[in-house]
Amino acid sequence: MAGVRGLAADALLAVGVAAVALVDALDVDAGPLEVGLLLAAALVLVARRRAPRVVLVVCLGLLLTYGTRVGLGLFTAVPALVALYTVVVAGHRLFVLAVAAPLVAGSVGTAIREGGALQEALLPAGWLVAALLLGEVARERAAQLRAARLRAEEAERTREEAAARRAAEERLRIARDLHDSLTHSISVITLRARVAVHLARKRGEEVPEVLLAIEEAGGAAARELRTALSALRVDEDGLDRLPGLLDRARGAGLEVTVTTGGRPRRLPAEVDRAAYRVVQEALTNVLRHADTTSAAITIDYGSSDLTVRVEDEGSPVPREDAEPGLGLVGMRERVTALGGRLLAHPGDTGGFTVSAEIPVPKDMR
Repeated sequence: MAGVRGLAADALLAVGVAAVALVDALDVDAGPLEVGLLLAAALVLVARRRAPRVVLVVCLGLLLTYGTRVGLGLFTAVPALVALYTVVVAGHRLFVLAVAAPLVAGSVGTAIREGGALQEALLPAGWLVAALLLGEVARERAAQLRAARLRAEEAERTREEAAARRAAEERLRIARDLHDSLTHSISVITLRARVAVHLARKRGEEVPEVLLAIEEAGGAAARELRTALSALRVDEDGLDRLPGLLDRARGAGLEVTVTTGGRPRRLPAEVDRAAYRVVQEALTNVLRHADTTSAAITIDYGSSDLTVRVEDEGSPVPREDAEPGLGLVGMRERVTALGGRLLAHPGDTGGFTVSAEIPVPKDMR
């Protein structure tokens, strides 16, 4: 849409410049060929944004041809000045000087040879300098506006990231408190069940099955909660702890291969932790939910993003002790809070793939 509006504005400008330039053509009673040259020099301005240097060269060539036939009037140079201004705004200073300097030198030299007034010869040079100065001011103004817009966008992005980080930290604090509370409550229930079992056995009574079930389930739940709580409390986890994680996975019977791409480098702490958690949770899901003994991890240090991918070739197997959890939700929240994205989907030939793309700040690339 912006391109269409710019093209329409350039078309209107070209028509207006053509109307102004034709004033000189009417004064000198120019023929159809001369009028055509002048109109072409003005209408070529429609393409001034897309090819400013080409437009300037074509425009000057047409106007010089027109000038050799009927002479240059006061308004004849307007198309060339607009084209010159456009080239300066585009930042092609050397090209402008290379084109304008010979024109000014030629104009002054011709006036001196023919005995004309030097003041009249310098008038085109004044118009050229004016166009150069206006173009430079416009270019600098546009650069300042772009810089201000980028600063505003960066400030907005920083505010959004800070808000997302605060929200993630608050969710983490709530999760920790909840885990602490649940761990305490389950420990109390398990302890009381064990005391009841001990007393029943001490009295020689038959231990109810329900007490044994409570004792066993409570112990298992406490162990899982302690594991989850320790993971929540270890803030220094990062990809440097990946070998230990792989050793534990291999000890559980999962053969894991790791492929590294790009140039490994130091990462921001939050990016490093998020990448580690993605690998940790994905491997946990493979162990719990997939009928496979192998998994492949790919860590790609891209120029602007860190990509972490965990793939397996197994098929999902329902298990009584593998209830649906919040692993994928947690991974997605971690990655999204850092401005990245997480994809989790079945593979093309079976298995499951978890892929996270996490942006790395510019000062850490």
